[in-house]
Amino acid sequence: MTIPHDSMYVHRLLDEAFAGVEMTPERQELKDEVRANLVARVAELEAEGMPADRGARQAVEELGDLRALIDGTESAAPWYQQRVRPRPGFVVRTVALSTLGIAGLAVLALEATVADVPLGGAIAAGLAVAVAAGAITADALRQETNHNHPMPVRRAAAYGIGVLLVVAGLAGGWLFVRDDGVGWLIGGIVLVLAAVGLLSYLGATQTNRHKQWVVRMQDEHREVGDRFSRDPAAAARFGIYTMVNWLVTVTVFIVLTLTVGWAWSWIAVVGGFVVMMIMLARMLFVPGAEEAGGAEKAANSVNE
Repeated sequence: MTIPHDSMYVHRLLDEAFAGVEMTPERQELKDEVRANLVARVAELEAEGMPADRGARQAVEELGDLRALIDGTESAAPWYQQRVRPRPGFVVRTVALSTLGIAGLAVLALEATVADVPLGGAIAAGLAVAVAAGAITADALRQETNHNHPMPVRRAAAYGIGVLLVVAGLAGGWLFVRDDGVGWLIGGIVLVLAAVGLLSYLGATQTNRHKQWVVRMQDEHREVGDRFSRDPAAAARFGIYTMVNWLVTVTVFIVLTLTVGWAWSWIAVVGGFVVMMIMLARMLFVPGAEEAGGAEKAANSVNE
């Protein structure tokens, strides 16, 4: 396998920087982390037209004193200074909740294939999966990361509730397929629509959680227009479009489940996700919007 030129230059510069350094597991981890960041930065510089060798040197210079980085002194690069290790309690909770969710999925899988699980057991399994997914989401958003501050408790809990409602709604659809009860179907649709509304509101009103050094580096590298921050009406339209999109998705999901089967109905969910991403891209990033605005202002000034 041929090593890309940018990676080759990064490897050489890193080997020179770490020459004579006694390698420990921590320093090897640091070297691998620095390499990944340098390769990504060199790729950005190459995309801007800079040769790979010059890009590698500039990326290394942007990190600052690599010896200081190796020794862990205060002059180390900001992304390294801000490294946050996962809290042991969070890891334990995540493993426990994941085990609960996997157990619930296993019960549902057995019931769908070979086992005859009572209705109460199927309901309990669906709730276990929903609670595990929601709790993991809320707990993860409450954790500080290298780039982001922790999310406030109430907002993180709201995101967790949204995920819980989505999974519970899907479980209601599964119970409808299992027992052919219209009540399960209606309940599942109501839960999914409530989740879509809640998550759309949370997404449209989410504030920036990036740490100051991340914001500063983003400003240095590039500026991306955020339409939602400048146009609240666009955020409102996006919320409406999202609810309509997922309402259609749920309807198609149910129709496919009843006609061609459970295995094919997930195509509707994938299609709904793709449509949502396209809508988000078109709503957030409008090519030439500033130029068009400038041209309109110029035309108005001429008319005046």
